[in-house]
Amino acid sequence: MGNLLIITVIALDHHLHTPMYFFLMNLSIIDVGSISVTVPKSMANSLMNTRSISYAGCVTQVFFLLFLLGADFFLLTVMAYDRYVAICQPLHYERVMNRGACVQMAAGAWASGVLISFLHTRNMLAISFCRGNKVDQFFCEIPQLLKLTCSDSYLTETGVILFSVGLALCCSVFIIVSYVQIISTVLKILSEQGRYKAFSTCLPHLTVLSLLVCTGCFAYMKRLSSTTSQLDLVVAVFYSMLPPVMNPINYSMRNKEIKASVWKLTGWWLSTEN
Repeated sequence: MGNLLIITVIALDHHLHTPMYFFLMNLSIIDVGSISVTVPKSMANSLMNTRSISYAGCVTQVFFLLFLLGADFFLLTVMAYDRYVAICQPLHYERVMNRGACVQMAAGAWASGVLISFLHTRNMLAISFCRGNKVDQFFCEIPQLLKLTCSDSYLTETGVILFSVGLALCCSVFIIVSYVQIISTVLKILSEQGRYKAFSTCLPHLTVLSLLVCTGCFAYMKRLSSTTSQLDLVVAVFYSMLPPVMNPINYSMRNKEIKASVWKLTGWWLSTEN
């Protein structure tokens, strides 16, 4: 509901039609999709007292979850660059972050998510499973599925995982460098209010990003049998469910422009009802 509120407010309020809120709306769309891939099926199984999912449904979960998580990560990288330009090069912001550039960056994030997801899903379809059909997770997760394989074909998927993690680490280095420049610039701001505003827009982004990267890399890089299923479950919740929940809190409840827009739209709706 929080993500849907952000999407609605940004779409209806033309004052929020800026690059930062354009990327935030894309992030909210991704968050709605990613949490919808796993939670409804898990809730349905719980309510119906079943623990089953079809093979096609499992593959579909893998594809869309990796697609949306990948797009989420690349979009967070783009948002870090947006904040870098806004804070470190404010005079060039409108020229660099023009409408065309923002659309291309957002499209690139979505396309990168599709590519990563396609590589993983294609490999999973080629793998044969012969060690049972029980996945110790509340959704179909590649590390858990690899425990059920009995052939050397899983090595290809391991290579794709290493490639994906390497790409994530490269993006993380880019983001860290961006934030080092941002923090260095912010510390030079004489106004305490200016420093607070700059940090308030960057720290929530950095928090969600760190949570996504650390838990995601841990889940996919750990040894297949090195941790208990309980810890696997906790890690999966951290990288698949917490970011979509935290983003509305970070970007709406702490954002004065979003809150003002919500109150304005609420007042307009009440006036039309009366």
